[in-house]
Amino acid sequence: MSLPIPTSQSQSPSWVLKLTIGLIGMFAFLQVYAIQALLPVLMVDFSATEVQAGMVVGATVMAIAIMSPFLGMLSDAIGRKSFIVGALLFLAIPTALIAQSPTIGWLGFWRFLQGLSVPGITVVTIAYIGEEFEGRAVAELMSFYVSGSVFGGFMGRFLLGHLHEFIGWRHGYYVMAAMTLIGALWVGKMLPSSRCFEANPNFRSAIQTLGEHLTNRYVVTACLLGGCVLFSLVGCFTFINLHLAETPYELSTGQLANIFAVYLIGVIITPLTTSLLRKFGAARIVRVAVLISTIGVLLTLVTPLWGVIAGLIIMSSGVFITQSATISYIAVNVKKGRSLASGLYYMAYYAGGTMGAWICGIAYARGEWQLTVWLLLFVQILALLVASFGMVKRKMQPA
Repeated sequence: MSLPIPTSQSQSPSWVLKLTIGLIGMFAFLQVYAIQALLPVLMVDFSATEVQAGMVVGATVMAIAIMSPFLGMLSDAIGRKSFIVGALLFLAIPTALIAQSPTIGWLGFWRFLQGLSVPGITVVTIAYIGEEFEGRAVAELMSFYVSGSVFGGFMGRFLLGHLHEFIGWRHGYYVMAAMTLIGALWVGKMLPSSRCFEANPNFRSAIQTLGEHLTNRYVVTACLLGGCVLFSLVGCFTFINLHLAETPYELSTGQLANIFAVYLIGVIITPLTTSLLRKFGAARIVRVAVLISTIGVLLTLVTPLWGVIAGLIIMSSGVFITQSATISYIAVNVKKGRSLASGLYYMAYYAGGTMGAWICGIAYARGEWQLTVWLLLFVQILALLVASFGMVKRKMQPA
């Protein structure tokens, strides 16, 4: 039985609905980066190289990139709630099968299957919120969704790192699969059924809109920026684990998991970004945020652990601000085919993450953390150029 949607779509949603939307965001990203805290252990268990370890992270991200535009189009034809619940149920299957992986290749394969289901949760949930609510209700629910996503990114790394120390990473993945299954059941019961959804199986129209988006300055700029953003985030937070597992730090998986608490800054930063966007506009905010990220990346080169942690906090803060501003930039400037535009953005975003996992792995293998940092700085400068010359300097209109 589903909860009823409020009579006035613009009124404040119930706390149960806010919680449910937040949980959807959390479960969508619980698995995506969880494996990062385990990389030093997996490299030993499977005799894997730095590049192989990076591509295990990148496998899920690659699948998300491939599927983001298409699952949005498929959901336009089928529906919203059933798609979200089905994607969560599917996600639990490869999560459990990861525990059976005999080789690093099989581990990467199951991670890829995990990624196939994620856009069915993320892209479709954003479309659901936009269709079923309006005004302040949309802003509130999107805030809970993004905060849940950030919390899920942290919780996956934190939980799996500590589960490994207690029961081993294989059994830890069974726990993660069970959590995802419970999440699917919760969403199936508590998420209100769609009332405003209208099936649109016209794929010819979608393809035409896709062609228009590929030549749209707003969409292309946002896609380039998104690719740079996740390249930096995945590259940094994947290989900092290998750096901190070595001398002089020699952190355990549990200690590495604790480092990811810096990710929680996104829960605080994201709601604050909205008011800044209305005052200064996305273009200015993104330029400042990228500069902040650059400073954070440079700080990770210092020796004291507290300095590295401070660098990660500053770097991730800049990334979260950039991502939030870029998504808002699409919403403000793209009026037609928004779900498809969002799908294209996420395709570019996660493609950048895949490249970050792969290329930063090569950089780390050749020059360890120092060379990885210089590569990240190069991508940050590229993002700054895109924001400076590609983004139209326009403020958000007040709601």
